[in-house]
Amino acid sequence: MEASVKYICLLGFFVVLVIAGFGEVNGAGECGRANPDMEAFKLAPCASAAQDEDASVSSSCCAQVKKLGQNPKCLCAVMLSNTAKSSGIKPEIAMTIPKRCNIADRPVGYKCGAYTLP
Repeated sequence: MEASVKYICLLGFFVVLVIAGFGEVNGAGECGRANPDMEAFKLAPCASAAQDEDASVSSSCCAQVKKLGQNPKCLCAVMLSNTAKSSGIKPEIAMTIPKRCNIADRPVGYKCGAYTLP
Protein backbone atom coordinates (compact mmCIF):
# COMPACT_ATOMS: atom_id res chain seq x y z
CA MET A 1 0.00 0.00 0.00
CA GLU A 2 2.80 2.40 0.93
CA ALA A 3 4.57 1.75 -2.38
CA SER A 4 1.44 2.52 -4.39
CA VAL A 5 0.97 5.83 -2.54
CA LYS A 6 4.56 6.80 -3.36
CA TYR A 7 3.98 5.77 -6.98
CA ILE A 8 0.82 7.86 -7.21
CA CYS A 9 2.59 10.86 -5.62
CA LEU A 10 5.51 10.47 -8.01
CA LEU A 11 3.16 10.17 -10.98
CA GLY A 12 1.27 13.27 -9.81
CA PHE A 13 4.54 15.17 -9.53
CA PHE A 14 5.45 14.29 -13.12
CA VAL A 15 2.01 15.33 -14.34
CA VAL A 16 2.44 18.71 -12.65
CA LEU A 17 5.86 19.11 -14.29
CA VAL A 18 4.46 18.28 -17.71
CA ILE A 19 1.55 20.69 -17.31
CA ALA A 20 3.89 23.44 -16.10
CA GLY A 21 6.12 22.81 -19.10
CA PHE A 22 3.22 23.30 -21.50
CA GLY A 23 2.42 26.64 -19.88
CA GLU A 24 5.86 27.93 -20.76
CA VAL A 25 6.36 29.50 -24.18
CA ASN A 26 9.17 27.69 -25.93
CA GLY A 27 7.95 28.34 -29.45
CA ALA A 28 9.36 30.72 -31.95
CA GLY A 29 8.31 34.35 -31.82
CA GLU A 30 9.40 37.21 -34.05
CA CYS A 31 13.03 36.51 -33.18
CA GLY A 32 12.81 32.75 -32.95
CA ARG A 33 13.55 31.69 -29.40
CA ALA A 34 15.28 34.99 -28.62
CA ASN A 35 13.44 37.70 -26.69
CA PRO A 36 13.21 40.99 -28.64
CA ASP A 37 13.99 42.94 -25.45
CA MET A 38 17.22 40.96 -25.02
CA GLU A 39 18.07 41.32 -28.71
CA ALA A 40 17.68 45.09 -28.33
CA PHE A 41 20.84 45.16 -26.20
CA LYS A 42 22.78 44.09 -29.29
CA LEU A 43 21.79 47.39 -30.88
CA ALA A 44 23.56 49.45 -28.21
CA PRO A 45 26.03 50.77 -30.83
CA CYS A 46 23.00 52.27 -32.61
CA ALA A 47 21.76 54.34 -29.66
CA SER A 48 22.73 57.79 -30.93
CA ALA A 49 21.80 56.98 -34.54
CA ALA A 50 18.36 55.82 -33.38
CA GLN A 51 17.72 59.10 -31.57
CA ASP A 52 19.09 61.58 -34.12
CA GLU A 53 18.77 61.07 -37.86
CA ASP A 54 21.77 63.36 -38.41
CA ALA A 55 24.05 61.25 -36.22
CA SER A 56 26.51 59.00 -37.99
CA VAL A 57 25.85 55.28 -37.94
CA SER A 58 28.79 53.17 -36.74
CA SER A 59 29.98 50.09 -38.60
CA SER A 60 29.22 47.95 -35.53
CA CYS A 61 25.65 49.27 -35.55
CA CYS A 62 25.28 48.48 -39.24
CA ALA A 63 26.64 44.97 -38.70
CA GLN A 64 24.06 44.27 -35.99
CA VAL A 65 21.20 45.79 -38.00
CA LYS A 66 22.21 43.76 -41.05
CA LYS A 67 22.22 40.59 -38.95
CA LEU A 68 18.83 41.32 -37.36
CA GLY A 69 17.47 42.60 -40.67
CA GLN A 70 17.69 39.12 -42.15
CA ASN A 71 14.42 38.64 -40.29
CA PRO A 72 12.36 41.84 -40.74
CA LYS A 73 9.79 40.75 -38.13
CA CYS A 74 12.56 40.42 -35.57
CA LEU A 75 14.13 43.75 -36.51
CA CYS A 76 10.74 45.45 -36.05
CA ALA A 77 10.10 43.70 -32.75
CA VAL A 78 13.51 44.77 -31.48
CA MET A 79 13.15 48.39 -32.62
CA LEU A 80 9.68 48.59 -31.05
CA SER A 81 10.62 46.65 -27.89
CA ASN A 82 10.21 48.02 -24.39
CA THR A 83 13.99 47.98 -23.99
CA ALA A 84 14.46 50.14 -27.08
CA LYS A 85 11.72 52.55 -26.03
CA SER A 86 13.03 52.88 -22.47
CA SER A 87 16.52 53.64 -23.78
CA GLY A 88 15.20 56.63 -25.72
CA ILE A 89 15.07 55.06 -29.17
CA LYS A 90 12.77 56.92 -31.52
CA PRO A 91 11.18 54.25 -33.74
CA GLU A 92 10.61 56.63 -36.65
CA ILE A 93 14.36 57.37 -36.67
CA ALA A 94 15.47 53.82 -35.88
CA MET A 95 13.61 52.61 -38.97
CA THR A 96 15.93 54.72 -41.13
CA ILE A 97 19.10 52.96 -39.91
CA PRO A 98 19.06 50.11 -42.50
CA LYS A 99 18.91 52.72 -45.29
CA ARG A 100 21.56 54.90 -43.61
CA CYS A 101 23.78 51.80 -43.43
CA ASN A 102 23.30 51.30 -47.18
CA ILE A 103 22.06 47.76 -46.62
CA ALA A 104 21.14 46.71 -50.14
CA ASP A 105 18.85 43.82 -49.21
CA ARG A 106 16.91 45.72 -46.55
CA PRO A 107 13.14 45.16 -46.48
CA VAL A 108 12.11 48.41 -48.22
CA GLY A 109 8.46 49.24 -47.61
CA TYR A 110 8.10 46.67 -44.83
CA LYS A 111 5.36 47.71 -42.37
CA CYS A 112 6.65 47.80 -38.84
CA GLY A 113 3.82 48.75 -36.54
CA ALA A 114 2.80 52.26 -37.52
CA TYR A 115 6.09 52.75 -39.37
CA THR A 116 7.37 51.75 -42.80
CA LEU A 117 11.00 50.91 -43.46
CA PRO A 118 12.37 53.33 -46.07
